[in-house]
Amino acid sequence: MKKSLSILFALLFIFCQILSGCGNQTTTPTSKSGFYFNTIITVTIYQDVDEDTMDECFALARKYENLFSNTIPESDISRINAANGTPVAVDDETIALLEKGIAYGELSEGKFDITIGKLSDLWDISTKALLEETDASMIPVKEDIASALATIDYHNIRIERNEVTLLDPNTKLDLGGIAKGYIADRMKAFLNEKGFTNGFINLGGNFLALGPKENGDAYTVGIQKPFAEDGSAIASIEVTDETVVSSGIYERYFTVDDTLYHHILDTSTGYPYRNNLLGVTIITENSVDGDALSTTCFSLGLEDGMALIESLPDTEAVFITDDYELHTSSGIGTTIPFTKR
Repeated sequence: MKKSLSILFALLFIFCQILSGCGNQTTTPTSKSGFYFNTIITVTIYQDVDEDTMDECFALARKYENLFSNTIPESDISRINAANGTPVAVDDETIALLEKGIAYGELSEGKFDITIGKLSDLWDISTKALLEETDASMIPVKEDIASALATIDYHNIRIERNEVTLLDPNTKLDLGGIAKGYIADRMKAFLNEKGFTNGFINLGGNFLALGPKENGDAYTVGIQKPFAEDGSAIASIEVTDETVVSSGIYERYFTVDDTLYHHILDTSTGYPYRNNLLGVTIITENSVDGDALSTTCFSLGLEDGMALIESLPDTEAVFITDDYELHTSSGIGTTIPFTKR
């Protein structure tokens, strides 16, 4: 359980970093946590908020889990995956998220691909990362990887009105790289519409500020130092109404013969990326974009990933290379205050 505890400590560190910058708040915070989409969600509000409102907010998380999860048999995504290539009528928001995933498939030229489900299942990194003992049998054989790769192509998704068809019946959707961000955004929108603009949401490490602090100051959010078992920070940034999302090889992984196998899989080779990056953190307005961009930029590598960030409006990034050097986009340190630890 050592690795799973490290992940928990990392999430707690991010949470504590946020709280440590809130000492000058005058309102006692109200917090609520729940477990959805295989992750812990915590909502903290620095305004008077009733229990019913918090319950409604978390009901959204339950709603979206029941639409987007590929492990709940009755979800929209599971029904599409099980339809053997026949059309499936789904919720409008499922269509919206699929279209967002396809857009990032186009932007990344397939490096980010929501039809990666068969390959993700084959590696099953999340389960293997919890094992104390590892051996070579945990690495998929080449033939199985090749078979899974043949099913990955976001062009296989056909959307007509509210119906979705997988043109290759062997293709499997997996929205794990984008769904958490969408859920976080919808929870934030709900709270903003209710008038709550002082607080934050931490959804499995996806951090969203609902606005500035009560006194107008920014929140300080720590970026975890890769592989630090105590969750210590390598840097921190200040945000007001933005989201901070990280992806890295230190989140879920296992090792065999001193080789590390992590959860960010290369859709061209079928193996985890080896591109001298340890992690990427995105700072932007919407968490769904931060979610997709953190994986996309990691997949593109430092040079191409940074070029993509510099081409996007109101979006910044921190890349961590395997020598633990920090590489920041042009707005970091100017429009977004940034501190190396």
